[in-house]
Amino acid sequence: MTARRRLSPDERRKELLDVGARLFAAKPYDDVLMEDVAEQAGISRALLYRYFPNKSALFAAIYRQAADRLLDGTPIDPAESLLEQLSAGLDVHFDYFAANRHTVLAANRVLAGDPVIQAIINDELAELSRRVLDATGLEGPARDTVSAVLMSWLVFVRALCVDWLTNEAFSRTELHDMSVGALLGALGAVTDVDRFLGAEG
Repeated sequence: MTARRRLSPDERRKELLDVGARLFAAKPYDDVLMEDVAEQAGISRALLYRYFPNKSALFAAIYRQAADRLLDGTPIDPAESLLEQLSAGLDVHFDYFAANRHTVLAANRVLAGDPVIQAIINDELAELSRRVLDATGLEGPARDTVSAVLMSWLVFVRALCVDWLTNEAFSRTELHDMSVGALLGALGAVTDVDRFLGAEG
């Protein structure tokens, strides 16, 4: 074990999240041990368990932090083309997925039945959908229809990303093109895509 450093509770928690995030990104979920986290952080297992009672709690905190950072990295500006911003937002997410393959697969496969992890994912998707809807200014039935399209599309992209990470049957460029194409196709059935997404500008 490395020498323990004196840190405030907030600093210690942040360090544990950083150490845990590196380990979960580097190895499959089942191969990450709490003992490894404690050792790399230079603390005892007892102290680690004071912050996180088990591995799933640590992972949930790490995934919540990642979701918050992804949301921070994908703001929506109503004055800009929604299509360009959604395309850029996909790349931000794909960058994270590629760099944290084991983490993403753990959340979407190993922990697919974990209500805490699924709530984190669903909260992020709902917030992404809300931002896009707010930028359009849609109200009433039109907003409800487009909301259903956006949520279904986000779930589709999530499933496609998991397949990409698992099987590598298609390239990242193809992943991006399929994701954008699916959105354009679905929205085209219920709205004027060029006007909605600013595809002309």
